[in-house]
Amino acid sequence: MRSRTWGLAALLVASPLAAQDELPIRATTLDNGLEVIVIENHAVPLVTIELDVKNGAYTETPEYDGLSHLYEHMFFKANRTIPSQEEYLERVNELGAVWNGTTSTERVNYYITVGVDSLEAGLQFMEDAIRFPLFEQAELERERPVVLGEYDRNESNPFFHLGRATDTLLWSPEYYSHKNVIGNREVLSTTTQDKMRTIQQRFYVPNNTALILSGDITAERGFELARQVFDDWQRGEDPFATPIADPPPLTEPKAVVVEQPVNTVTVSVNWQGPSVTTDPKSTYVADLLATALGNPTSKFYKALVESGLAFGVNFSYFTQMHVGPIAIQAQTTPDKALELHRAILAEVDKLGDSGYVTPEELAAAKVEVEVAQIYGREQASSFAHTVGFWWAVSGLDYYLGYVAGMQAVTHDDIAEFARTYMIGKPHVSGALIDPESRAAIDLTASDLLAQEVVQ
Repeated sequence: MRSRTWGLAALLVASPLAAQDELPIRATTLDNGLEVIVIENHAVPLVTIELDVKNGAYTETPEYDGLSHLYEHMFFKANRTIPSQEEYLERVNELGAVWNGTTSTERVNYYITVGVDSLEAGLQFMEDAIRFPLFEQAELERERPVVLGEYDRNESNPFFHLGRATDTLLWSPEYYSHKNVIGNREVLSTTTQDKMRTIQQRFYVPNNTALILSGDITAERGFELARQVFDDWQRGEDPFATPIADPPPLTEPKAVVVEQPVNTVTVSVNWQGPSVTTDPKSTYVADLLATALGNPTSKFYKALVESGLAFGVNFSYFTQMHVGPIAIQAQTTPDKALELHRAILAEVDKLGDSGYVTPEELAAAKVEVEVAQIYGREQASSFAHTVGFWWAVSGLDYYLGYVAGMQAVTHDDIAEFARTYMIGKPHVSGALIDPESRAAIDLTASDLLAQEVVQ
């Protein structure tokens, strides 16, 4: 999972880039299990204080579907020290803080950025928020419409419906809540204080949390302050003593057609990809493959876009502990939908040829991915978010060893990855189309499945 910065890559192919093990990152673990990570960046007198928790959709059974996200909204509310939302906002303003939080499938994070003169007060502010929330019923009821508003905005996007339909088939209806960050409307509308407390007591413990200090601070100072503020936070039970299960393997091809008021047809093909826990090498390969195939000069792009079959195409992989998805999406006109779907499958079959991605394309992809990482480290706050994500999903060692692992990828590795996870493997095909166009071409899920047999 990487962003793209293609324009600069060619300029840096001949120049060695900074080694990942030279990054200004130091870490320690307090006696209570809290991991403290300090990232030094003395460019400006600011420090981002971030708390990352191993929580998110992957921890959610259906009756908790979406509550990690609701909990995120309740984090910056009343607590034992600041007893009302109004006083909370006043305190944020006093600190001069920029603040927010995010929820994903396997990580929830909360952060504030403050001036160095407010660092100690900012740490205390965050400790009060994570350890002593009140979850007042009135605030919970006021926040529900905010979260449901996010749900409504997502639901107004036609691609939301395509993603939900294909993901339900890819992961199975029974497992879908573990991949569904936005949640279930009924669960969000009816949740109780008791459910919030259950989430807090299970996951919001120091031995399931990382404190990241990124900016104008030394490691020694960061570790000292972390001990002063968080050392008396009591260790909790291991929330994963009973491990979270991986999704059930997809055993046969599936397909779905989704009707929405759209102007083009989107064709998608989705696979269950590697887990970063059990097959980290393949996650490097997936990132490089996505980057190489996104190049407009690649065989993949030419076959699908320059041929006139598609307006655009995207290959993606999302790194996860519990099986990351591989997805190809392309847009076209209704009359070309089935032809495009067939062409995508044909190009996937060619990925098993070690020469499909040329040596030059692979080398450029490696530089491009590394350059994107360098850009991501320029701002202390975004660097903290990146490190926090990888700490939660794969562990800090994975992030620190990422460049070396990526640079070791070969053409044979790409072909092996395609054979292991894509070629001839069960997948979910989807089509997003408006009702009139669907009626005109009589498109059904069976039509997509029939092309699996043709291969």
